[in-house]
Amino acid sequence: MSDPADSQPAAPLRLVDVQVAVAAELDRIGEVIDDLGAAFAEAGHELALVGGPVRDAMLGRRSNDLDFTTSARPEQSERILRAWGDAWWDMGRAFGTIGARKGEWVVEVTTYRSEAYDPDSRKPEVEYGDSLAGDLGRRDFTVNAMAIRLPGREIVDPHGGVLDLAHRVLRTPGTPEQSFSDDPLRMMRAARFAAQLGFDVDEDVVRAMTEMAGRIEIISAERVRDELVKLICAPTPRPGLALLVDTGLADHVLPELPALKLERDEHHRHKDVYDHTLTVLEQAIDLEPRLAERADITAPDFVSRFAALMHDVGKPRTRKFTGDGTVTFHHHDVVGAKITRKRMRALKFSNDEVDAVTKLVELHLRFHGYGTGEWTDSAVRRYVRDAGDQLERLHVLTRADCTTRNKRKADRLRRTYDDLEARIERLAGEEELAAIRPDLDGNQIMEILGIGPGREVGTAYKWLLELRLDNGPMSTEDATAALKQWWAAGGGAAPEPPPQD
Repeated sequence: MSDPADSQPAAPLRLVDVQVAVAAELDRIGEVIDDLGAAFAEAGHELALVGGPVRDAMLGRRSNDLDFTTSARPEQSERILRAWGDAWWDMGRAFGTIGARKGEWVVEVTTYRSEAYDPDSRKPEVEYGDSLAGDLGRRDFTVNAMAIRLPGREIVDPHGGVLDLAHRVLRTPGTPEQSFSDDPLRMMRAARFAAQLGFDVDEDVVRAMTEMAGRIEIISAERVRDELVKLICAPTPRPGLALLVDTGLADHVLPELPALKLERDEHHRHKDVYDHTLTVLEQAIDLEPRLAERADITAPDFVSRFAALMHDVGKPRTRKFTGDGTVTFHHHDVVGAKITRKRMRALKFSNDEVDAVTKLVELHLRFHGYGTGEWTDSAVRRYVRDAGDQLERLHVLTRADCTTRNKRKADRLRRTYDDLEARIERLAGEEELAAIRPDLDGNQIMEILGIGPGREVGTAYKWLLELRLDNGPMSTEDATAALKQWWAAGGGAAPEPPPQD
């Protein structure tokens, strides 16, 4: 589990350290910014490095993806980038953006602009601006509203972004209300930057987020999804998710999360499901190196993180109080999987992502039937078969789901899961568990039974698969004999029709 000290506010940055960091980064990327700045200046246009690259340079972070803003119109930027780079592309001409690559460097050049949302529109209305100051004033937060004029490398900071960055605080260049009216997605970006950068969010910003949370409804599901993914894949997503919940934004974009704040009273005490969920997410993040080592899944892994966040969303709907005052959540795994699928579809996730996360939510309790190792080899095979290509992620989720403060209990659960993994590895070595199939294929089934393609072949195949899971690998001769015996006993017969009224 993450160290609680990680969530403590970081010390303010010293301005001298910021100056040193940005100077060093500008020297590193000098071959690009100076050359490109000169090319735009020669053509009679202004150019400035802007936004995230400037902020990250001041934080001592490196990036080879660079964002610029310019007085040039897109067609003018295109001509300059064609001559300057190895390749160029029209990545958003409607928004004034042209992209290019030169060697290892990737650049995006966007015409000065101002954009705002119509109250009833999901898309911004874009207008080109005529000054760097105007362009910076429309940006989301002061730490992203700084620029470096090129090729002279002059820092432009009209809204106090350097001081805010030094004090690790998120403020808006103008009023938060105006900023969030212009683009409501900025409210989610505030939560994302809190998670990515470890910054505090200004009280006025939080107040505006709370008052305007409902305005997020005009933003398309795809944009909300992309921002949510960035937040969840941040180094410390907990403060960002907590901000979404506390301001009411989560009620509109991920209502299953605040619903986990189940009512507690002195008569019905049970684990705080909301806090438990955020802890499971943190512990899943801590276990991500396992995925890289064992399954070649690189961190941050959205699938395992989102499964951790959603694994208990079925609990509010399944909560029951028993006569003795205890609380049950029977079948919350199955209910939670259905809720997760519905939410991910609403957010326009891909089918592969939906299937992967849903499978993990549905299977997250399966291990608890293992007891102290009573499962048969058949049960272990079925565990692997049902997990499929999500087995390593299921290992991570199951281990992360232990948040008990009882060290003895935690150690026992860990040892029990170690035992299950060891059994899986042993059986995998003996039986190729990752590709469990019947000992006879469809063509062999048809030849042995003397039948053609049809329902009977599929029925026989499924029966042989269950036999394989129960008994382990069989020889072709033994599988053939078992199939013939099953067939002779009526195994392939069609079920009787239901009685008619």
